[in-house]
Amino acid sequence: MPIPAEPTPVTHLATEVATQPDDWERAASIAADRHAALPQPGERVAVIGCGTSLFMSRAIAALREGAGHGITDAWPASEVRSGRDYDRYLVICRSGTTTEVVRAMRAIPTHIPRTVICSSPGTPVLELGDPILIDQVDEESVVQTRFATTALAILRRHLGHDLDPVIAQARAVLAQDPATSLAEVRGAEQISFVGMGFAAAIADEAALKLRESCQSWTEAYLATEYRHGPISISAPGRAVWGFGPLPPNFADDVAATGAHLEHRAIDPMADLVRVHQLCVLRSADLGLDPDHPRGLNRSVLLEP
Repeated sequence: MPIPAEPTPVTHLATEVATQPDDWERAASIAADRHAALPQPGERVAVIGCGTSLFMSRAIAALREGAGHGITDAWPASEVRSGRDYDRYLVICRSGTTTEVVRAMRAIPTHIPRTVICSSPGTPVLELGDPILIDQVDEESVVQTRFATTALAILRRHLGHDLDPVIAQARAVLAQDPATSLAEVRGAEQISFVGMGFAAAIADEAALKLRESCQSWTEAYLATEYRHGPISISAPGRAVWGFGPLPPNFADDVAATGAHLEHRAIDPMADLVRVHQLCVLRSADLGLDPDHPRGLNRSVLLEP
């Protein structure tokens, strides 16, 4: 991939990526103010979303169950399982208009509480649940960044996570020159993202971001599954990006393939900001508009 010497164009995506540490700080007050609307300890919860919001749902489910707060399932809005006796539904939907989400919310039994996190005022989903409107993190770019990570930050705060170190790590990431800090992956032919626990969902989201913004060849796996087949795609000129702690000897196995291992000992949410920066760089390198990716719109609207 050619790497131009020209400055990277200013896009909505680049601007929105840079606000995330401040957005995550505000998440603390939102979580406190809307405590009663968020999943309570012991409740059986289903978290629903599409695309990026589904990956945030999976991250939330892993964190909540891992903290012992109760059974938590994450479902794509098009395949929500019924008959599981959920005590609450949590819905994540940036646009507030996605057809599958609206249909799923209308199918939820009326007696079961449901909360929706959205950034778009005046949209249908806000009338179908207890709304948590975070319009201050709405986005002009079709590619989601700060809405998704702020929704995750709200739930992490609600679970009692201290995000101050994570915010500091994200600010440190943004203070670096991405052309230098991402030099090893900027021109990679292919990138495999891996992680465990909630970081596995972050890996899926990272892969999606690069596919959306710059049509990159990316894949994502559990770190423990990487050696069960996916390792065969790794080779010189390609990369493996690990989020969070990696299994023993993982780095040695990647090194044997000749691929580059990109791994930092920081929180996966802060490391995702580095991927966002890579999206900005690679889209500029390829002359693509990351605010308006090929074939994508802000909301998926289906025929009745």
